[in-house]
Amino acid sequence: MDKDTDKEELMNHNIVITQRQNVTISGITKIESFDSEEFILETNSGPLGIKGRELEIVKLDTYDGTIVIKGIIDGFSYLDVGKSRKEDSMISRLFK
Repeated sequence: MDKDTDKEELMNHNIVITQRQNVTISGITKIESFDSEEFILETNSGPLGIKGRELEIVKLDTYDGTIVIKGIIDGFSYLDVGKSRKEDSMISRLFK
């Protein structure tokens, strides 16, 4: 593999959900915040919010930019890039 192919593979962003209890996400560049009910992740496609219950990190690969989260998944939402942190709380209003 050459550098361009490796870089292109790292730029991919995918979400795979298994039985609503496990989610694998690639293309993660940063974890903004997380707790047992909400994750805010920075991805190659913009900020991503994940809502659920009993959420926890099972695996984190910082080299590949991949995370595996376990728990009950209730929803996903891509957040607007230009909004402030307070406005990002739109995800919390969305799932009330």
